Amino acid sequence: MKEIDARKLSCPAPVLATKEAVENEQPKMINVLVDNEAAKQNVSRFLESQAYKVGVQAKGTDFLVTGTRDGIAVPAEKTVKVHEEGETQKIMVMIATDRIGFGDNELGLKLMISFVKTLKEMGSDLWRLVFVNNGVKLTINGSAVLDDLKGLAETGVHILVCGTCLMHFNLLEEKAVGETTNMLDIVTAMHLADKVINI
Repeated sequence: MKEIDARKLSCPAPVLATKEAVENEQPKMINVLVDNEAAKQNVSRFLESQAYKVGVQAKGTDFLVTGTRDGIAVPAEKTVKVHEEGETQKIMVMIATDRIGFGDNELGLKLMISFVKTLKEMGSDLWRLVFVNNGVKLTINGSAVLDDLKGLAETGVHILVCGTCLMHFNLLEEKAVGETTNMLDIVTAMHLADKVINI
């Protein structure tokens, strides 16, 4: 049994501590104590990705995330893919704002709405959409592009929304599309992507 107290740790520290324990010790059972919803989701998702069966129990205002598994998970082989002409590539778009450019906020918002609505033109090359900082406001209830983002998600585009950012703006409960994520997931996605576009 491995126990980790990840309370008071900023994202992505709870996931990194869990990852280190799993990689170094391969425990059959691990308990991770966290103090916020984003950390609970992030640690749970990481453990599931490592073949753990995950349970969550509320402990006052904290959460105890428990992972159990029978054997040792074998990590997937990392491969470097060379794309042939016309072959699909993995493009990640990171959106760090809810408007494009500076000078006129109303114009900037219109441009961002137009940009998101046009993303579908990238077709199957669009692999990940990552929202950080003020960009997370595009993923909440009432967003002018919420239906467009849901449509992209339905086509298989994986949408990641920064949990620390949602918590900073007090919007965690308002998120209506995508997966609450952490910086480890974002950096991993950047590493796996063939191309990263920053907005």
